[in-house]
Amino acid sequence: MRKNNSSMLGKLGTSGRLVLFLVVSAFCGALVAGIFIPTAAVGANGANLVMDSFEDLPDELQTGPLDEGSKIFSADGQLIATFYAENRIPVTLDKISPSMQDAIVAIEDNRFYEHGGVDVKGVARAVASNLTKDSTQGASTLTMQYVNNVLIDQGVSEGKSGDDLTISGTKNITDKIREAKLSFAVEKEFTKDEILERYLNIVLFSGRTYGIEAAAQNFFGVPAANLNIAQSAMLAGMVQSPNNFNPVTNPEGTRARRDVVLDAMLNYGKITQQEHDDAVASDLQLNPQPAAHSGCVGAEMADYFCSYVEQVVLSSDEFGADETARAKLLARGGLTITTTLDSRLQKQAQEQIEAQVPTGDASGAGSAMVSVEPGTGKILAMAQNTDYSSEEGAANTQLNFNVDSDMGGTSYGFQPGSTMKPFTTVAWIENGGSIDDIIDASRTQYPAGYDWTASCLPEDAYFDEWKFKNAQEGYERDMTVGDGLTWSVNTATVAEASQMDLCDIRDAATRMGVHRAVDGEPLEVNNPSFVLGGQEVSPLTMAAAYATFASGGQYCEPIALTQVSDSRGNAYAVPEQKCERAISEETAKEVSEPLENLVNSGPGAMGPLGVPAAAKTGTTDVSEQTWTVGYTKGISTASWVGNWKSYSSLNDTPINGVTRSYVDGSTIAGAQWTEYMRKVAPLYSTGELTDPNRVSKPSRTPLRQYVPQPEAQQQVNPAPAPQAQPTVEPSQAPTSEPAPSSAAPAPEPAPEPVVPAPTQAPAPAPPTANPEPAPAPAPVPVPTPSPAATPAAPAAGAPAAAG
Repeated sequence: MRKNNSSMLGKLGTSGRLVLFLVVSAFCGALVAGIFIPTAAVGANGANLVMDSFEDLPDELQTGPLDEGSKIFSADGQLIATFYAENRIPVTLDKISPSMQDAIVAIEDNRFYEHGGVDVKGVARAVASNLTKDSTQGASTLTMQYVNNVLIDQGVSEGKSGDDLTISGTKNITDKIREAKLSFAVEKEFTKDEILERYLNIVLFSGRTYGIEAAAQNFFGVPAANLNIAQSAMLAGMVQSPNNFNPVTNPEGTRARRDVVLDAMLNYGKITQQEHDDAVASDLQLNPQPAAHSGCVGAEMADYFCSYVEQVVLSSDEFGADETARAKLLARGGLTITTTLDSRLQKQAQEQIEAQVPTGDASGAGSAMVSVEPGTGKILAMAQNTDYSSEEGAANTQLNFNVDSDMGGTSYGFQPGSTMKPFTTVAWIENGGSIDDIIDASRTQYPAGYDWTASCLPEDAYFDEWKFKNAQEGYERDMTVGDGLTWSVNTATVAEASQMDLCDIRDAATRMGVHRAVDGEPLEVNNPSFVLGGQEVSPLTMAAAYATFASGGQYCEPIALTQVSDSRGNAYAVPEQKCERAISEETAKEVSEPLENLVNSGPGAMGPLGVPAAAKTGTTDVSEQTWTVGYTKGISTASWVGNWKSYSSLNDTPINGVTRSYVDGSTIAGAQWTEYMRKVAPLYSTGELTDPNRVSKPSRTPLRQYVPQPEAQQQVNPAPAPQAQPTVEPSQAPTSEPAPSSAAPAPEPAPEPVVPAPTQAPAPAPPTANPEPAPAPAPVPVPTPSPAATPAAPAAGAPAAAG
């Protein structure tokens, strides 16, 4: 802790004070003359100590750039958020009104333009007053105050505590001497106007408001260039005691102090008597415009995208050696961060989310949407239906539903349900198959010890019995691979998987960027239910993966930054666009066919966009999580609605005033995806997604032997009503689209509970005497790669596999 020696005067007698007065007076005179006092010239031990201290002090003030906040902007120049430790907006002297310059000189240092950094007359006057009176009088010039503010700013930046800073009331003799010596150095290096400009940009006015520009905007809502005489006098009066002379908390005291400044301005000829009288007669003229909170809690828009950008900066070595250094740069380095966000898309995404599941909805349901640009990986929008806040409140959370755990997301992410199925189809095609292949989708049970092929697991890997269901009866039959994907038939997807290497499916998904949200690792293969969406991922992962289809097979890692520079003109490297071919263009187009059929069939609240579009819906066992993930040529979007606090169902829950007996991916998540994409799709490329010249293979059996009525066709359109609606059962509601004909693909059936697939057992069990017959053979042989290491076991407590 610093030792305060300011009280030593009280311990000196009259003769001691006189000696000290002579010593200080002689010392100040020597300083002004610009010479060093020989020790003998003073002849007192105190003078020796003073001179020793003087000679040991630095000869130059290190004046780096002022701490300045950082700003995050959208790609189209809209401010997203500001990060700052000190709210400061540096300006040049010509951007500060002359009345402000006159006011600060009149009240703080009326001889500013006459002295050389230390005002000997002022020092002598202050010493004499302090030696003869109980009260204290300061003698710091504006130059000395500037020096002290720089030293404080440097100390704060270095992490020093208040006890180690030369704040008012804690200065000792050495501090004063240091100020004096450095003040002479400053006067030699800068002109008076430069010193005044620097002082007005660094001085504290209140709280975290530093510098005249921020103060003028904060208290009066005007730039510093437009401050009038009364406003200037008030601000000039505040610097003596920013907390005491705060017009918001102490208006009477602040006004009295303002009038003292006006008197000084009149006394030193800075204003006329009439100007003085008019200003004194005026009120404080306050028009408070408080600065936005620092960081994402004060974001102008896209608060959760802001959080993602912050995490990108804090995790990048480019911005500092460790997270502490990166946070300091963000708060004090004056960064200008330009991002990939498109404010037009962000506005629409937030509007559509609020239209379906408003912030603070009594249901507690979470909702999120994120869009990326195919072919670049640029994140275009990121929205959710909560407020970014650490404070208590049903609508508050700092968890970002759209991203992985390590980037601020939930602990595990969310099970994607049937939105995982296209990756099985990708692997099927890569193994020589086609979406026109007929498969036997009748099987709903695989016995213990079934010979699942999983080349990346040990050869003795063993799986227990797995039972599961389709959403509705009638789909357990022969069908094409494409129809199985369009109709979202669980038995069809599992039938494909049973005839392939599970590791091929995992690898196809991995190449397209799919990974677990909890740890960033590839999906685990020791549970076949991953093909039905049994492992948690994030919406951003799914949007980027589906963008691979839209781009013709190129997977691009999501990126959020395009340019970063600081106030000194330094540029920082940002993550480069990283794209690589994940699947062939032919495969991307072929998989898009059944997904485009789904959009065009209009299940639930979904419907055609008016431009080529493809999508897949997904729903977990009892509607805890619901999804629609889809794309046009220029935008890929993941829409999620679900419970983020617990694994509880959305069914029979009033959401935005509407209660539905069944909620699937085509209802609320589908509604907000559809309405959002209809509005924003034309802003980006809308080319064809499929190959119109692809020749379909003839089917060996009828495509549709049985056409059930999916419940998704009976859902209430979840578009919000202006007021709360009574509970409506699906059977009472009008259908959003007519039931599909036998020639048209049906929408996704509502998934029913899926019995979890067993995890890999530690040792193989002997085969049964009468093993279950294998499913129908695959249309092409499947190669069997060499075994690999067993992946880690799935996280404990994960919910059952999705359907």
